Amino acid sequence: MITTTMSLKSNLFATPCRGRHGVSQFWSQQQLVTILVSKSRKLGRVHCQSKTAEVDIRKCSPFLESELLSGNGGLPLTEWRTVPDIWRTSAEKFGDRVAVVDPYHDPPTTMTYKQLDQEIVDFSEGLRVIGLKPHEKIALFADNSCRWLVADQGMMASGAINVVRGSRSSDQELLQLYSHSESVALAIDNPEMYNRIADTFGSHAAVRFVILLWGEKSSLVTEARQGYPIYTYKEIIELGHKSRVDLLDSEDARKRYSYEAINSDDVATLVYTSGTTGNPKGVMLTHKNLLHQILNLWEIVPAVPGDRFLSMLPPWHAYERACEYFIFSRGTEQVYTTVKNLKEDLRRYQPHYLISVPLVYETLYSGIIKQINSNSAARKLIAQLFLRISMAYMEAKRIYEGKCLTKDTKQPSYIVSLLDWLWARTIAAILLPLHMLAKKIVYSKIHSGIGISKAGISGGGSLSSHVDKFFEAIDIKIQNGYGLTESAPVIAARSLTCNVLGSIGRPIRHVEVKVVNSETDEVLPPGSKGTVKARGPLIMKGYYKNPVATKQAIDENGWLNTGDLGWIVPDLSIGRSRNCGGAIVLEGRAKDTIVLSTGENVEPSEIEEAAMGSSLIQQIVVIGQDQRRLGAIIVPNKEEVLLAAKRSAIVDSETTEVSKDKTLGLLHEELRKWTSGCSFQVGPILVVDQPFTIDSGLLTPTMKIKRDRVAALYKEQIDNLYK
Repeated sequence: MITTTMSLKSNLFATPCRGRHGVSQFWSQQQLVTILVSKSRKLGRVHCQSKTAEVDIRKCSPFLESELLSGNGGLPLTEWRTVPDIWRTSAEKFGDRVAVVDPYHDPPTTMTYKQLDQEIVDFSEGLRVIGLKPHEKIALFADNSCRWLVADQGMMASGAINVVRGSRSSDQELLQLYSHSESVALAIDNPEMYNRIADTFGSHAAVRFVILLWGEKSSLVTEARQGYPIYTYKEIIELGHKSRVDLLDSEDARKRYSYEAINSDDVATLVYTSGTTGNPKGVMLTHKNLLHQILNLWEIVPAVPGDRFLSMLPPWHAYERACEYFIFSRGTEQVYTTVKNLKEDLRRYQPHYLISVPLVYETLYSGIIKQINSNSAARKLIAQLFLRISMAYMEAKRIYEGKCLTKDTKQPSYIVSLLDWLWARTIAAILLPLHMLAKKIVYSKIHSGIGISKAGISGGGSLSSHVDKFFEAIDIKIQNGYGLTESAPVIAARSLTCNVLGSIGRPIRHVEVKVVNSETDEVLPPGSKGTVKARGPLIMKGYYKNPVATKQAIDENGWLNTGDLGWIVPDLSIGRSRNCGGAIVLEGRAKDTIVLSTGENVEPSEIEEAAMGSSLIQQIVVIGQDQRRLGAIIVPNKEEVLLAAKRSAIVDSETTEVSKDKTLGLLHEELRKWTSGCSFQVGPILVVDQPFTIDSGLLTPTMKIKRDRVAALYKEQIDNLYK
């Protein structure tokens, strides 16, 4: 806030500044100031203050609240500069269309685009009224709902920076993020969450105010109140609405504020990626980063007004968040659901699109297969036969359409390619009638049960090949995408016109991708495996208060090191891969972070360090990339295992060796004991006899385990472990 003040002090006014009848009866303000200045020159000091005016500088989204800028002499913009700017355009284009349906909160809520636009600007103004300033951080710790969306956009529209996380995170993790981000206030899900975290935050954090997105203050535990104001969602909306009416109706009210446009390069949100372990890394995403996604995802998801999306992912996940912003710019309808209600809501709402993580598609796949297997023997046989026919048809179709992956940079023979094309075309022509019959008899029932009539978008992890091929066979399009929180997040994705199975598609507009040698940083040619790097307007501003980590992630030329290993498909003019050129194929991660098929990121070092507290464990590598749960490869300390087995009377005192089954049982118990305080638990265990050594190539000279080599060495056993 900038205050325009005339501040003058004089011994003349050691007593109050008013005479018997008050100064204002004798002098104008200007005369009084003149006398004060004259007197101050004689006495050297002035002790009385005279305030003339106060001007509070506010920030606003230039297109969303253009009337505020034009009222202060600024020119309204005709293009988006910030994320909240999309709402004014959507309200004007899609006004009375339904924007959100939230059936599982109390009260159930449906809002049109006009109502959503109004709710966002009212919430934003309500935040200004209760004292939130531009560039201040406010924690938004809540789960997916229409009010989360309003709060998120209202915060951005006020010029504040939100710090996001879900309600299921531990109290300590939320406190750590709140403190590290230097947040000043909290917006949380409901009274139950407040009652849970109040003591932790009350004794360790400075909180200016708290907002409850759902529920009433009457549900708060009396002891949980900490002395700061607590507002309900409705109270913030009402405060904001009243203030906006006053601003628009009163010129005097508007003169108290000077409005400045939020800049595209201003930070919009902080998204933390490292959980509770180590130094937290807060990804600073700007409005420009997120606008890149909003303006360019249409090539991947060509949504049109009226298309329905089902939303169930955490909204603080960059993938869900960017996709939500994008679809609302297209006039679509979003229905909020939960894991519990997903199956029923797919049938009930028949969404055109589903944006989710691989685990959801794996769950749908398992459910469909289970349903097929529960039928009579004859129906089961027919369904399985049709599936095999459809998969063979799709395989032939990929060949003649030129959508098969290859690393080979050499152009194939024209004659061989022609014969290959004719063969695939013939096979596809033979199988097509049977595939169409399968669609009518079998697949149509599946479609009526899950909808997804246009496409399912998969991201946040690797999609299993068998799941990918299954949905292709039953004519449900799945588009696999790729990105990181640091890239806001989508870097590349498969489009409907280039939906190449096994790849993550081509980079989206205005994004550059290259593959480099991990050691020399030399750019590698197509078909060569290396570290994937990306550059463009989507790349984060950096890690909050962590310049060292920022420098490690982004080089001086703006290239983000994704930490993933992959290769780019060569550009060929003929043959099976002629339409795949430029697509990216990932083959693991160069960095240690494990991404589960649920989309959750796990730092294995926390678990490994805890597990090494056990004397029974000599070496351990936590695994689980693209799996539903974590596993571990363990080299046991055989002597300690034997002693533990004897102490537990698992073996008799004369035994010299413990069997693998009994060793496995002991190791499971040890892991449960030593890693109970970790965020994630280990499931299946692979016990190996040979220690990892430098000579075997599994340890670095500094005795660090080479995870990728260990995983490659035991690939077959790991695959069996997860079957």
